Amino acid sequence: MAETLKDSPIRAVQVEALVVMKIIKHSSQTFPTTATGSLVGMEVNGTLQITNTFPFPTVEVPATDGHQQESPSSLAAAAPRAKANVAYQNEMIKFLREVNVDANNVGWYTSTSMGNFVNVNTIENQFFYQKEMNERTVALVHDVSRSSQGSLSLRAFRLSPAFMTAYKEGKFTTESLQKSGLRYQEILVELPLTIHNSHLLTSLLHQLPSDVPKEELAFPSNLAALQQDPNTPQPPLYPNFDSLDLSIDPFLEKTCDLLLESIENHHTELNNHQYYQRSLGREQAKITAWQQKRKAENAARVAAKQTPLPEDEWQRLFKLPQEPSRLEVLLNSRQVEQYARQVDGFTASVSTKMFAVKSNLLPGE
Repeated sequence: MAETLKDSPIRAVQVEALVVMKIIKHSSQTFPTTATGSLVGMEVNGTLQITNTFPFPTVEVPATDGHQQESPSSLAAAAPRAKANVAYQNEMIKFLREVNVDANNVGWYTSTSMGNFVNVNTIENQFFYQKEMNERTVALVHDVSRSSQGSLSLRAFRLSPAFMTAYKEGKFTTESLQKSGLRYQEILVELPLTIHNSHLLTSLLHQLPSDVPKEELAFPSNLAALQQDPNTPQPPLYPNFDSLDLSIDPFLEKTCDLLLESIENHHTELNNHQYYQRSLGREQAKITAWQQKRKAENAARVAAKQTPLPEDEWQRLFKLPQEPSRLEVLLNSRQVEQYARQVDGFTASVSTKMFAVKSNLLPGE
């Protein structure tokens, strides 16, 4: 991981709190539809400072097949690379420059649900921004479902140099992947992300907690009384009592379902590749039989002092099946890894709660 970050022109990402709030607001308003937008800022000594953002309007992307209509979610996911939004982005950056705001495009952001962001749209959008030489752009991914549970999920990604080279060539065959050594872990490079607050906001946050009471407090008898008491003060940043809930996290169940679905898709892609290998083997067997037959015919013609027939005619008579792209397998494998990490994170908190109350649930043990 350290070597990959060293190769990247950007070592870290710093996001202003205002940008985080704008991304959260836009993502929450458009959920479950994908929300996308542009990021502006500047790069200082290897740290990409994101100081402002604005959302993209959803535009209709013409479908390649006239009989198929794009879904609203697909249209929104493809918005960053749409021609109309490219012009809109340039116009907005020009207006920001007029009011002395950082006017350098440094990437784009997208919203997701349950960590489902490793797909073709994400790859194509980031490639669209990162394809220029030494282009310092990142993709911010905000997980709305995870953040709704009180834990902000905002991550920064870039495409690795090895994957950029392979994607430019458009070759994702088994032979090309073996030569390049590209693995699914090397598709995306995650950069460390920090949130930066202004001095005024930091001062405000330090003043939010109330003073320590000097008199003795009348504590409630149980948790239910505390929740039902209308006079209980709720200062800002007060702890959430929902974290004490012992029920199994519903997100864990949903993530497991998505993980199983991704594994099934992986097996489907493997079956398609095995079908290609069987078809290729059948065609190659036919070509070998034809070549042996042609050699025997030419040997007989030479013995009869006749002109031999061309032996490369098989290239016109037989057509080898085209190997399916392995890109979908790489992306799906990376998505399976993402779901597995989420399951690991969910089970850690659930298991801790269950061990804490094990004596109450199983008093006999």
